[in-house]
Amino acid sequence: MATSSLLLLLFIFNGANGSYIVGGRDAAPNSRPYMASLQVRGRHLCGGALMRGDFVLTAAHCEIPIPYTVVLGANSLNANEPTKQEFTVVRSIPHPNYDGHGNDIMLLKLNGSAQLTDSVQLISPKRGRLSTSSQCITAGWGDVGDNGTLPNRLQEVNVTTLPQRGCIKRWRTVPITSSMVCGIGAGVFQGFCSGDSGGPLVCDGAAAGVVSFSGRRCGDPRTPDVYTRISTFRRWIARVLNKN
Repeated sequence: MATSSLLLLLFIFNGANGSYIVGGRDAAPNSRPYMASLQVRGRHLCGGALMRGDFVLTAAHCEIPIPYTVVLGANSLNANEPTKQEFTVVRSIPHPNYDGHGNDIMLLKLNGSAQLTDSVQLISPKRGRLSTSSQCITAGWGDVGDNGTLPNRLQEVNVTTLPQRGCIKRWRTVPITSSMVCGIGAGVFQGFCSGDSGGPLVCDGAAAGVVSFSGRRCGDPRTPDVYTRISTFRRWIARVLNKN
């Protein structure tokens, strides 16, 4: 129990720093127009996805007491790109049953509505069941080598989803529930790391998961990447959006 608790604390601490893509590639400009960068004082902390013009979906463990700036339409976070749109978060709405591990999902209300362009677009939650071995993509900004090396551009990596039973077996003592999706990269040490947290897992052009936690080594298939399964929370997302 002590070892499991220590690991969970490590995952949460790492995730709060934003998860990073390792073993990936540069995303083509404007190819992921739903991507959001959650920043504090110009520093990228977490990712997210634009669900409505004034709402971004991210992970609950990304919640902090300092107001976020949300940057949309970015390829490089450092370059002065005319496609960028910036907003402040006026309300954070984590799932009421988030317990530091499960139900790791949150909606952020922006202080305005994004202007939809070629570089800024909405993404819809995936409908129906996500089949085993689905071919998906996740993306984010951050450490590309699990060693502090930051990318110049948005990174993306291919992800193959895993059967629930196989993921549970690999993680052993860490609870993997039906509201989670597990995935691995095509090669060893490919996937997200301790900071792309909140970014979307995109399957068939729709948001199927939210980056939640991984193991000690980024992209290690022995501890597959774990995403919050968005389909489990479709009604909650709809209720929040309808009330706001």
